[in-house]
Order: sequence, then structure tokens, then C-alpha cells
Amino acid sequence: MGFFDFLKGPDINQGLQEYGSASGAVLLDVRTPQEYREGHIPGSINVPLQSLIGEGRVPAGKEVPLFVYCHSGARSRQAVSRLAEMGYAKVKNIGGIAAYRGNVER
Repeated sequence: MGFFDFLKGPDINQGLQEYGSASGAVLLDVRTPQEYREGHIPGSINVPLQSLIGEGRVPAGKEVPLFVYCHSGARSRQAVSRLAEMGYAKVKNIGGIAAYRGNVER
């Protein structure tokens, strides 16, 4: 581990591997609806960061593993904090789609 490794954000590609092996997990895209339409990870559900607060906005129970991403990782970090405050127990920021190496859906 290098001196500046702590500055690196989460690795979305590694996070997606973890998502794939987590039973019943939900992949949450917290970007705007327009960003989502421009290209998203297949199987993800769009719940914009601004819409997270409010009953019924998160399509999963509080014990379901949630893997959260955005464009760069900043909004997903905020979303993970909000979700934890709301009582979601298994929430992980997997970073930004900008570093994603797979196919996107439109």
C-alpha cells in the first residue's frame, strides 16, 4: 500500500463483483434521471440522491445489501451516509461509473 492510497476512492469494478455475489442485493444509482438515461449499469435502479429521503423511495428492506454508485463517488458517499442514518444496515459505496469498465444500458 502506497503513501497516497488512502486518497483513492472505492473501486466500482470490485464493488460490482461483491454485488454479484451478495444474495438479494440491490444496485442503486443515485445520479439524476437524465444521467441515468444517458447510460447506467445493467440491473441498477435509479433513486436520485435528492429523492432518497422519504418512505418508499428505496426499493429494499433495511437488511438488504445496497451497493450505491454515482458518477464519481461523491454523491454515492453522501447517499450511503443518509441511508445509514435511515437505518439501512448493509450499505456500501462502490464509487463512480466514470471508472466502470463494463457495458452500459441506455
